[in-house]
Amino acid sequence: MWKTLRQIHRAGIPTEPPPSSDDTLRVAEMLQARILEVLGRALCIRAVDAGSCNGCELEMHALGNPFYNLEGLGIRFVASPRHADMLLVTGPVSRNMEVALRRTYDATPDPKLVVAIGDCGCTGGIFGESYATRGRVSNVIPVDVVVPGCPPNPRQILAGILTAISKAAPAGA
Repeated sequence: MWKTLRQIHRAGIPTEPPPSSDDTLRVAEMLQARILEVLGRALCIRAVDAGSCNGCELEMHALGNPFYNLEGLGIRFVASPRHADMLLVTGPVSRNMEVALRRTYDATPDPKLVVAIGDCGCTGGIFGESYATRGRVSNVIPVDVVVPGCPPNPRQILAGILTAISKAAPAGA
């Protein structure tokens, strides 16, 4: 035991060098600053399933896990469109959801952003426009950004959210 202690005393306790600065922290700071500039507060998102297969919803829910950490960026999901700044809409808009989607859009206060998620939300997907669906989201409400994919991965969805924020005019403009 004494031999080991003498060896530690002679060599010292080796430590790792301090980590280099992480650029993602700067990106997070810039994103939070942009959200505050555009909205004046945290970004609140209302997810709307307008008739999807739930593949896109699974990818949206992954944004809340520790890897993507959406809440850490100052972005959160809310239960009411009255508290939302952005709508994430998935699926082809079914005839039964058309009125509900319009009401949700109307209940969202200005300035509001709309992001259509997935091939079905962007183009109508394999369903197109038929007796059962109105097709893509932009056939029912105005869309700011589309995120194609079947389903798009969480990184693509996050990129769509950030694109919508970057296109938005600053608050008071």
